[in-house]
Amino acid sequence: MTQQTSAPTLSQPRLLAARNGVFVVFALAGTTFATFASRIADTKAALGLSAGDLGLTLLATSAGSLTALPSAGRVADRVGAVRTIQLGMTLAFSGVLVVGVAVDVLRARLLVGVGLFLVGMGVGLWDVAMNLEGAAVERLLGRTVMPRFHAAFSGGTVLAALVGAAMSWGRVPLLVHFGAAVVISVPLGLWGLRAFMAREAEAGAEGGSEDAAPRVAPRSAWLEPRTLMIGLVVLAAAFTEGTANDWVAVGFVEGHGVPPWAGVLAFASFLSFMTVGRLAGTRLLDRYGRVPVLRATFALAAVGSLLVIFGPMPLAYVGTAVWGVGASLGFPVGMSASADEPARAAARMSVVATLGYTAFIAGPPLLGFLGDHFTVLRALLAVTVVVGLAMLVIPATREPAGRS
Repeated sequence: MTQQTSAPTLSQPRLLAARNGVFVVFALAGTTFATFASRIADTKAALGLSAGDLGLTLLATSAGSLTALPSAGRVADRVGAVRTIQLGMTLAFSGVLVVGVAVDVLRARLLVGVGLFLVGMGVGLWDVAMNLEGAAVERLLGRTVMPRFHAAFSGGTVLAALVGAAMSWGRVPLLVHFGAAVVISVPLGLWGLRAFMAREAEAGAEGGSEDAAPRVAPRSAWLEPRTLMIGLVVLAAAFTEGTANDWVAVGFVEGHGVPPWAGVLAFASFLSFMTVGRLAGTRLLDRYGRVPVLRATFALAAVGSLLVIFGPMPLAYVGTAVWGVGASLGFPVGMSASADEPARAAARMSVVATLGYTAFIAGPPLLGFLGDHFTVLRALLAVTVVVGLAMLVIPATREPAGRS
């Protein structure tokens, strides 16, 4: 399914440099997210939280994201992708440090929520802006690369999860862990952003200049049925992925009786195989198309989650791998589908991202509530239900007629 492009506005070396910069920024977004996620079980233990308390605390991240997401497309239009991501990084890195202080120094659950709200706002701005830049690079390259950008995100989460497992095993304080992560991430982020395209090139990738083709206000896309259905696919994918991010480590610790570091390894297994799925998925999408590939991967997510819940050890670890492959393509394919018409990509992508991140609002408290009543491990059955509902709207992601 080759992407249709306008006349290129950058030399090939410059465009490849921009592509590499997008890879770096996606990977850093993954490491930033998973740095805290890898220590969720430690945070729960340090603050003495119940499953329900933890779910409500994690809700702060979702609330922060949904505060930023509806306006993220307009912010990127106004100031450009680079400045939007810089703002997102500043908020996210600050939030991670606040969480470290709140857990290790003040033991203050409320302040953890404040830090997670900042992380959520930062990631929301960062996410939309980097996907817009990635879509522009993809169109100018003339080939599908979006799933590979998301694989870079997953690779970043794998690295951060493995580091988090080592930090948890070594009982390293969260503040030391998080502070080191920020010190490493800031220069890498600045280096990656330097390679991004100029705003004129971004406008060219969207099919015209800002003067010749006025942008459609993001809010108009809320009236488009296809955009809303793509958003529901991304919501289901985000719920399937986010549930594992937030609860797999806790589920293994409390449900299968493993130590915290082994729970983090289950989380790392999920992330590793999600990365593999995204790297291999591009070829499958080119050969078979979005709809059959998404149906197959969503079915794998359901099977994997059931193995995690009901499978004995070590089969439950196999379940994390199957679940990871199953969760790999829903989000990037949905983002690509929202950008099928370049001139309306920013508006539609903001809508789809907002609907997707709604899963991160519903997920933590829902799983926490179910976990309090049925155990965290049994609460993961919600994934199977959501995946079944998503199957009904997957056809909305089908490629436009004539795209091959």
